[in-house]
Amino acid sequence: MLSNVLGLLFLTSELVKYLSRFLELGAVLEPERPMKADKVAILSDAVRMVRRLRSEAQRLKESNEELQAKIKELRDEKNELREEKQRLKADKEQLEQQIKAMRAQPGFLTQPPSISAALAAQRQAAGNKLMPVIGFPSLAMWQFMPPAAVDTSQDHVLRPPVA
Repeated sequence: MLSNVLGLLFLTSELVKYLSRFLELGAVLEPERPMKADKVAILSDAVRMVRRLRSEAQRLKESNEELQAKIKELRDEKNELREEKQRLKADKEQLEQQIKAMRAQPGFLTQPPSISAALAAQRQAAGNKLMPVIGFPSLAMWQFMPPAAVDTSQDHVLRPPVA
């Protein structure tokens, strides 16, 4: 008999713990509403809450995947832009070097040293006579002049005709 009473007391203490856990679960699920004593209602609320949280977690996971894809896309675009910037810098430097080389070239050709020596010998042989100096036979010199000196599109403005 004593064992039955002790078993009953143990069972009621377990039942009280069980009920208190249900009440605690009901209070956690909807703290603003009055506590429910109905176990089925508490469990259905818990199931509804778990489903809602799962769907929200799934939505957040999909959103995270979309954002990761967008980040990857932007990172790739950034790398492409960085490469294009480097390519443009290299092109710019190459063009600047070409411009410097063009500016460094004189607008006319000087005589090569071998021709200069030959012409100097002719001049000495001729004495005081004036001889025409032919620097580069059959070579048009206008093609070696700077483009600004050859351009005739503004001649009528820069040099009006003298009548």
